[in-house]
Amino acid sequence: MRVAVLSDIHDNIWNLEAALHDIAGRGGDVLLFLGDFCAPFTLAQMAEGFRGPIHAVFGNNDGDPFLLAQVASKFDHVHLYGPFAELELAGRRVALNHYPEIARRLVESGAYDAVFSGHNHQRHLDVVGTTLWANPGEVMGRFGAPSYGLYDPANHVFEHVDIRRE
Repeated sequence: MRVAVLSDIHDNIWNLEAALHDIAGRGGDVLLFLGDFCAPFTLAQMAEGFRGPIHAVFGNNDGDPFLLAQVASKFDHVHLYGPFAELELAGRRVALNHYPEIARRLVESGAYDAVFSGHNHQRHLDVVGTTLWANPGEVMGRFGAPSYGLYDPANHVFEHVDIRRE
């Protein structure tokens, strides 16, 4: 199983399109989104461009959660949570949250195999005890090179992937 991890799109639909194309080429099975779609049309683009399960949490720049929920309800494969999600992926306990301050406490709890967070637009990868903690960086591309992450739960390995637009 290959799990794509994205965060902080901020309506950069061009980088999102490039990321979705790259994920498809790498055989992505599941997509995790860590918040800051911004506009609901960004969620629609994600849902139309990725046919596997999508699990998404809200960030601080998702200003219309009602409309985001309406968009999500049109797609059976989209699961929109509140600010936090707990999942099991290939036998791994995984937590999603937008904020690194909250994610740090989730990591320190030792209750999860992997914790993913976004918000600060900075790539991050750390292992605390046996818990993998990663921030995929930003799809937006404002504060650094646009990127996303790939997580292999079977081998418990995460890598950052640069988004390249052609």
